[in-house]
Amino acid sequence: MEPRPDATRGRGVLASAAAAITVLAVIGVTNALSSNGGGTLITIPDPPPGPVAMRMVGYGHAAIAVPKVWGTNASRCGIPHRDTVLIDDPAAASYCDLPRPPDVDSVELGTDPPSGFQVDEVFLVNGVRAERRKTTCASDDVCWGAVGLPSLHVWFRASSSTDAAVVDEILSRIEILPDRVGVPSSRTTDGRDSTAYAKSLRELGLRTEISTRTSTVYKPGRLVSVSPSPGTLLSPGETVTLTVIK
Repeated sequence: MEPRPDATRGRGVLASAAAAITVLAVIGVTNALSSNGGGTLITIPDPPPGPVAMRMVGYGHAAIAVPKVWGTNASRCGIPHRDTVLIDDPAAASYCDLPRPPDVDSVELGTDPPSGFQVDEVFLVNGVRAERRKTTCASDDVCWGAVGLPSLHVWFRASSSTDAAVVDEILSRIEILPDRVGVPSSRTTDGRDSTAYAKSLRELGLRTEISTRTSTVYKPGRLVSVSPSPGTLLSPGETVTLTVIK
């Protein structure tokens, strides 16, 4: 038998009243605890942070993991202004006496030992000889260290205005990746010679494609851009496009 409409409404009113009483009771207990100073305030801790998403950058088969949120060449006159990886940084060619902001970390990829590099330790990275310059901190509180892989012509220079431990942690993320190829620096060839650079790409197992443009400034054959950009990891056989002055 179907319930009468007035009975249904009655149950709805009773349910609403019960809910209201419950809410008032909670409010009353909360107020009582607050006014009397009694009870225990339970604080629920924030959940632990999840793992940091990383990306790999490198030259040839040598690569290093950096957080995805890091910029690329985020610098002024070669001085990082936020966490970044420096790869063929065009700003590094200019000089200005800018201080490094606090709590900024960076890693720079190079094809030659960085200035001030010395071998303090020798070890292996996936079977490849590596040379380490120990981490030191300067009077401006900027710390740096470096790892070189001479047989691969790759050096990683990490620096930080946070602390020395950060530098060591960054450099611990270097790997040798036999099945991946980092687009090499376009500065490895004298005068950005496109022919020599294309040859270096092919020696690493990458294909090349030439795109041309005209210029009233640069001489024919000069390499003006590379896509994907240096530092990008590719699979062997993938294509790198070189834009060359015709």
